[in-house]
Amino acid sequence: MNDKTPIIPSDNSARAVEIFPRLSGAQIARIARHGHVRHVQPGEVLVEAGEGAARFYVVTEGQIELIRPSGANERLVAVYQPGMFTGEVNLLSGRRGFVQIRATEPGKVIEVDRERLLALVQTDSELSDILMRAFILRRAELIAHGFGDVALVGSSHCAGTLRIKEFLTRNGHPYAFVDLDFDDGVQDLLDHFHVGVEDIPVLICRGDVAIRNPTNQQIADCLGFNDAIDQTQVRDLVIVGGWPLGSRGGCLRLV
Repeated sequence: MNDKTPIIPSDNSARAVEIFPRLSGAQIARIARHGHVRHVQPGEVLVEAGEGAARFYVVTEGQIELIRPSGANERLVAVYQPGMFTGEVNLLSGRRGFVQIRATEPGKVIEVDRERLLALVQTDSELSDILMRAFILRRAELIAHGFGDVALVGSSHCAGTLRIKEFLTRNGHPYAFVDLDFDDGVQDLLDHFHVGVEDIPVLICRGDVAIRNPTNQQIADCLGFNDAIDQTQVRDLVIVGGWPLGSRGGCLRLV
């Protein structure tokens, strides 16, 4: 069964307008200089869930939707209409996305790759503020709905479970938590992945990989936290927690 009610509605409420702002013609034109126009057809997939090559889209004609695949079923996350743009925090970090992006009508989008998007938010303070605010609010909505590509099966009384929850939270990664102490249907989930209670905590990554009591490194590898890092480059200094807010500078100071 496919639910066509968006998880994050893009209606005219004040909250929805903050999460899904509509860009002006002048703002779209500035973005267009960093990308190219792409014509799309109904059913055309622009980005697959879990795809590593992050791309940013502004809808200029037609409509696209964000879909969360789940086996044979799918869940509608959000709908984007002309003037709206895709993306959330994962797009800037280079991590793999959670959703499929798919056209529902004939139309046109502006496609911008991640490197050009980063250049845009570093040089255009107005667009940087609009994009960053929307990206952060969308991530907050995903976390609030327990939406993501990972499920943690464990107990709140288990040190390993608490460690994994803390690691995912610190990395701002949405996840669903299945509590062994309260969820009566958890045994079916354990049987599906052929794991026993003695293997707890178990992390189910991207719906098809079950890792028994994983280390933080195993979690990072499974979820692609470091996919965007160029391992061939040697760096003298790495800043963790810096904030790309365009020409206004970041929130982190070195003294």
